Amino acid sequence: MNVLTKFDLSNNIALVTGGAGLLGVQHCEALLEAGSEIIILDIDMKALERCEKIFMSKYNKKVFTVCADITKEDEIQSAKEKIYEKFNAYPSILINNAAIDAKYETNNKINKTRLEDFDLAQWNIEISVGLSGAFLCSKHFGAEMAKMNKGVILNISSDLGIIAPSQFLYEDAELDSEKQTVKPVTYSVIKHGLIGLTRYISTYWAKNGVRCNAMAPGGAFNNHDKKFTDELSKLIPMGRMADVDEYKATIVYLCSNASSYMNGAVISIDGGRTAW
Repeated sequence: MNVLTKFDLSNNIALVTGGAGLLGVQHCEALLEAGSEIIILDIDMKALERCEKIFMSKYNKKVFTVCADITKEDEIQSAKEKIYEKFNAYPSILINNAAIDAKYETNNKINKTRLEDFDLAQWNIEISVGLSGAFLCSKHFGAEMAKMNKGVILNISSDLGIIAPSQFLYEDAELDSEKQTVKPVTYSVIKHGLIGLTRYISTYWAKNGVRCNAMAPGGAFNNHDKKFTDELSKLIPMGRMADVDEYKATIVYLCSNASSYMNGAVISIDGGRTAW
């Protein structure tokens, strides 16, 4: 067998949560280019409509979209029904990508990111999307994979699921120390938690032919502030942030038979940041 055929995802159905976001779209493109049917699940209906146009224009392919809130179990169950009605099958690939990512903003006037000021309600919202949502999707779609005796669950963690944030990256020289913006505690907890979820699932359903791995990407450049980009790049041996399309090949690898003996692994793709 030609080794390249192992990357072929034909006859697969892939579900990507948060698939209408910056990297979510890239994940969907990668899977589509490898031959998989794509289901984009997102809470943002306008973003989903935008994705439909993008994929039709770029690939002449109509993708199936589902608008749902993954923090609500009944909406996940409803999404399952819609997917089965469409494909007469359940996904064989699940990418838990949805998250609320606190963006670095230089003009942040009201600072609620610091640990001592972080609101419990915000904690609950972010955990419910990034961690509970991944649990619920894995629970419902992973159980169907186990019945089929095949499937892949890929959790999107982060380099900050392995190391702590370098908070000096967010410092503003004009602000007192107690007013400085920081990467919030929720981001680290969620991304570390996804690695724990990965290892749990990888052993739980292994006998049913379901593999579960995690990808820990570094930051992808998305018109970030130059000062922030320059400072972050100093922490990366390769000296730069990722381009948005640099994770696509790894997505295909982790979701395909090319990684058939990989289970419970965490793949760091961060330009070497976590090697230092």
